[in-house]
This record gives sequence, structure tokens and C-alpha cells, in this order.
Amino acid sequence: MSMMDHQISASNVIPLRQGFLPRHYEYLMRWLEAGTCMGLCDVDVTSAEEGDGIENVLVWVRENADPAYMIQPEGMRWVLIDQLRDRRLSSYRSFEAALYAIRPVLSCGATAAA
Repeated sequence: MSMMDHQISASNVIPLRQGFLPRHYEYLMRWLEAGTCMGLCDVDVTSAEEGDGIENVLVWVRENADPAYMIQPEGMRWVLIDQLRDRRLSSYRSFEAALYAIRPVLSCGATAAA
């Protein structure tokens, strides 16, 4: 394979990436409602940059006026970030597991409805 053929084939690779789906939004709202007694205040789903299609979830807790956590897709995983300290905490195989790490208010095996 020539160098030109290699460059053309490399550009056809599409990386897999998680996306924020309606079922995630439904689960997020259930999680927020269940967690209000444990200090969860609000959530917001935002785009990271104009037009890039990547959505982040910001989570506010009672103790802070600024969002305390951010969950964002990275490849086929969900990354949990301490938004106040700008520090990556961990990554999870499911969106639900990332929420559980913030506040375990729904059962650990619970998943978003299909």
C-alpha cells in the first residue's frame, strides 16, 4: 500500500462515541428527583462547543453555587469530572454508573429505560 493509499484509508475511520439519548435524560430526571433529599439541586445538559454535538451533563449540589460535577462521553465510556477542582475522577461503562458515583440514590443495577 502506498503512502497516499494509507492516508486516504485512515481518513475513513469514524471513532465510536457515546451519545446522550432521550433514555439518558429520563433516567437523569429520575435520579435528580430521588437525590434531592441527598443534596442534589439541579442538572443541565449542554454542548461542550458550538456545533460539535458532544453533550455534557452538569450537576449542582446544595453546597455550591457552581456546578460540582460534569459527566461527558469519551469513546464508549462516560467520564466523571470534579468540575470545581477541574479534575477527572473516573470513567464508567454506563451513564447510570457515573450518576451512581455522584449520589447512589437509585439501585446500582438500574438502567435507563429503552
